[in-house]
Amino acid sequence: MDGTYAALRQCLCVFGRDSGHFGIRIGNVASTIAEDQHGSAHEPSRRRGDVQQPMFFLKKLIAALVLPPTGLLLLTLTGIAVATRWRRIGLGLALLGSGSLLMFSMPLVSAWLTVAICDAGPYVPGASPAPDAIVVLGGGVLVGAAEYDGRDSPGRLTLERIRYGAYLSRKTGLPLAVVGGRVFEGEPEGEVMRRVLEQEFQIPVRWVESTSLNTRENAQQASRLLQPQGIRRILLVTHGVDTRRARREFEAAGFAVIPAPTLIPSIHIENVWDFVPNMGALSGSYLAIYEFLGNLEATLRGLPS
Repeated sequence: MDGTYAALRQCLCVFGRDSGHFGIRIGNVASTIAEDQHGSAHEPSRRRGDVQQPMFFLKKLIAALVLPPTGLLLLTLTGIAVATRWRRIGLGLALLGSGSLLMFSMPLVSAWLTVAICDAGPYVPGASPAPDAIVVLGGGVLVGAAEYDGRDSPGRLTLERIRYGAYLSRKTGLPLAVVGGRVFEGEPEGEVMRRVLEQEFQIPVRWVESTSLNTRENAQQASRLLQPQGIRRILLVTHGVDTRRARREFEAAGFAVIPAPTLIPSIHIENVWDFVPNMGALSGSYLAIYEFLGNLEATLRGLPS
């Protein structure tokens, strides 16, 4: 039993890294998808360089092959191949793969999965005791954005987060910290976030963490940076879909966390298009499943729920 548990934990460590973060608006069946700081296929033309850690790249590759759509496509193709010899088994596998792919592409299913993994609502000021600071997690950098004279620019998800962080900073007067490192060439994500917040949002950034590669390291490095200065109770800004895992990692690093998510998922059936499969919904299902597995891996590491 111990061997099975260890094997499962090792396998799920693939999902302990961030594969990307997606904000999903269900209701009007619009999805916001953004590449994360660790590399993504969503903006291949803006990525350069090699991954610094080969094992990191390998884990991302395994996750890409297992999660939808690739995993389900491989299951369907396997079923078709098997059907040439064992018809019933092969057809069953093919139907399971193709049917699951269709199901996960439905906005209603994607919405349900995303709502199920999100464990926080909108932040309401007035919590007691009051937070000490706002911490904004990075969500992707566009390396060498041509429209910005070749300078690195926040990815869509990062921009949504720093916008909300700027809003909260103005509203609460709390100091701001940004966290996020670099796997590919270009500026560290934290430095890009600081530049944009200060130059475009006119919001000062007091602390910058620019060495972490994933949410776990975000939390650990932020702890080393902030806690010696007495910062222990934080507003944690990320997207709704990954609030649960981010909260768990930061609590494990010693913070008292008040979640402050942006793009909080909800289910609102508005018209027939909410039942029609589309790529945005499939992307949302991918992220929700990823977060379910990432949270399972965190549980196997012993993190409190």
